[in-house]
Amino acid sequence: MNFQERKKLILAAIRQAGSLTVFQLAEKLGTSTATIRRDLHDISAEGLLLRTHGGAMQPDMQPLTAFIEKAGVRDSEKDRIARLAAGFVQEGDTLFLDCGSTVYKMCRYLKGVDNIRIVTNSIPVLAAFVDAPGIQINLVGGEIDKKRLAAHGLKAIEHISSYHADKAFIGVDGISPETGLTAHSEHEASITSAFIAHARENFLLCDSSKIGRDSYLRFAGVEVITTLVTDSEADVTSRQHLTEKGVRILLA
Repeated sequence: MNFQERKKLILAAIRQAGSLTVFQLAEKLGTSTATIRRDLHDISAEGLLLRTHGGAMQPDMQPLTAFIEKAGVRDSEKDRIARLAAGFVQEGDTLFLDCGSTVYKMCRYLKGVDNIRIVTNSIPVLAAFVDAPGIQINLVGGEIDKKRLAAHGLKAIEHISSYHADKAFIGVDGISPETGLTAHSEHEASITSAFIAHARENFLLCDSSKIGRDSYLRFAGVEVITTLVTDSEADVTSRQHLTEKGVRILLA
C-alpha cells in the first residue's frame, strides 16, 4: 500500500472516529507504527489533520478546512509546482511566503531545509511550521481576513516593509503579458506588492488556469517577477510573450 492509499484510509478513519492513536491506526491499516508516524507528519503538513500526543485528530477550524479544500483544486498541478519551487530554497535563506494555496503546498517540502526564516501573513503556513525545528517563523500582524486566513491592511504592509528576504514566493489571480499581475482585491494586491518590493528574487507560483487571465485589479507589471513556476498546460503563446519580457518560466 503506497502513501496516497494510506492517506485516504487514515483521513477516513479519523473523520469517522474524531481522533485515533498511532497504534490504533497501525492496527486498522495493518502497517507499522513507524510508517503511521511518518504518514501523520506528512498529512499534518498539508493541514488535513492535527497531530496530538500519540496520534492525530480532525482539524476543528472550519475556515482552515475551507482553505484546505481550496488548496485541493488542481491538486496535482499545485503540488508539482510547489515541489519545484521549494528546490530553490537554500539553508540560511529568509523567505516571504504569501497566503496563496499553491505557496502553502510548499510547506511540506521546506521542512527538510535547516536554518531558514519565514515571514508570512498566512495562518495555515504558520500552523504548518509551528513545530518545525530549524525554521523560524515571523507572522505578519494586521487585520485578519477570516476567509483567506491571512493578515492584511496598513499595519501588515508596514510589518513586511521592515524586512528583506532572499526570495519571495507569491501567488496571483491572473497574469498576462499585456496586463501584468492582477488580483481580486486591493488587500491581496497590496500585500503581494509589499513582498515583491522587499525581496531579492520573486517567484510566482500559479497553475496554468491563471496564465493569460486578467482579474479585477492590476497591481504590477510582469518585470517584477524573477521566475514563474507553472505547469505544462500553460498557454504556449502567453509563455512565449512572458519569456520575451524577461520572465524565466519553469514547468513542473
